[in-house]
Amino acid sequence: MFTRKKTIIRQEKLHKVVLYFTAQIPRYILFFMKVLVIGGGGREHAIVWKLAQSEKVEKIYAAPGNGGTAGIENCENVDLFGRDPTEEDIQEALIRYAIKENIDLSIVGPEAPLAAGIADRFRAAGLAIVGPGAAASGLEASKSYAKDFMNKYGVRTARSVVCTDPETAIAVLQDHFGQQKNAEEPVPLVIKADGLAAGKGVVIAPDFKTAKETVTAFMEEDVLGSAGKTLVLEEFLQGPEVSVLAAVSINGGRGIILPFASARDHKRRFDDDLGPNTGGMGAIAPVPDFTVNLQEDFKAAILEPTRRGMSEEGFDYRGFIFFGLLIQNGSCYLLEYNVRLGDPETQAVLPLLDSDLAGLCKAIETGTLEDFRLSWKSGAVCAPVAVASGYPGPYRKGDPIAFNEVSFAKTGAVLFAAGAVRSPGGFAGSGLRTAGGRVLSVSAYGADGNDAREKAYKALKAVYFEGMDYRRDIGGNTGSTAGPINIAEQKRSI
Repeated sequence: MFTRKKTIIRQEKLHKVVLYFTAQIPRYILFFMKVLVIGGGGREHAIVWKLAQSEKVEKIYAAPGNGGTAGIENCENVDLFGRDPTEEDIQEALIRYAIKENIDLSIVGPEAPLAAGIADRFRAAGLAIVGPGAAASGLEASKSYAKDFMNKYGVRTARSVVCTDPETAIAVLQDHFGQQKNAEEPVPLVIKADGLAAGKGVVIAPDFKTAKETVTAFMEEDVLGSAGKTLVLEEFLQGPEVSVLAAVSINGGRGIILPFASARDHKRRFDDDLGPNTGGMGAIAPVPDFTVNLQEDFKAAILEPTRRGMSEEGFDYRGFIFFGLLIQNGSCYLLEYNVRLGDPETQAVLPLLDSDLAGLCKAIETGTLEDFRLSWKSGAVCAPVAVASGYPGPYRKGDPIAFNEVSFAKTGAVLFAAGAVRSPGGFAGSGLRTAGGRVLSVSAYGADGNDAREKAYKALKAVYFEGMDYRRDIGGNTGSTAGPINIAEQKRSI
């Protein structure tokens, strides 16, 4: 009897000891993470969607989120009342919210809050966050700074000149095009606004007239605001483009950059890469022509010098990075850095990720990325984007989005909302209405690029809103054809 009583007492003491030490362990190590995702686009919907599949995640909060994140069972949107997370008081409000809700980890989607220092503020408050500090965010926030960094650390990139006044810029244009005045087809010049311009700050000028008009618009007419006051005039490179997203964990030491499956964005508004640049009309992953040799060249000429530069600059870079590459004559050149996951590339890449995204983010933040095993599904993803009438110019808003759930489900595709909000009414009640230029993307997985593409365009036919349009050639280099859009027929089918 006494032996049994002593055993019970010992078990109770052991239970109290276990409870005490358990209380000292961060929740995310015990697989009960609460995660805050900051942002409200299609990229953030894809991040939330992938996090929701993790056994490590208990609850997700999206600030502000969108109509798509609002439909995920264990996700709750956080209303920012139209305010921007780049604003210091909103960042401080998010910090208070994270503390109140016992958020274990925050993930920043867009670039602007990172450039405004949100990661630095969260870390100063003792909060774990995935995203680079403001100093490292300058790699995207300032193209002239990024060019200086590339040149300093030997990252292979196009030659360029930085201009801070229109007179100097026009003199460079005159010199460039003047040397080609007898050429039938002059070599274009690439004009880049220095600051953040939402994907609209790059112009490939084919002649002096276009180049001068662009310089005037950016530097004197302020069409991009302060973002266009300094310009980078860059050598024109020609060849296919590739996007490589990667996880980064560098904080005062050697650190690591772990690349993802490759992707290809389609920037131009219309088929055959015609029309103005946009934020992205669709993406595929992986890129079939990004060969093993090119991947090794990318690592040696771009990724490794970037990692070394980040370490030597003393960056606190615990987050994601986007390498925008161009392939010319069998060599990779870096066009740009983005200091976050790309959009719409994320919507094509994350469905291929066979590892736990929450675990990956934890490894980034805690400095254990070297021990993380990143694995990918075989097959491919095609993710075309549906846009509102008028995009990328002034566009319609408030149109109900119809959705044939049965037809859509047959394709196995996933709909990622971007410029869409929850709203009652409409027909074939998806519960969504348009609220932006890029309204949604449809990500379809297939055995190969052709299979993924066919499924994606079948899925798009199960979606309709007034003025809806999309490119028909996303992933077209796979040899498959989507055929022409018949919106009237599409509407009738829903």
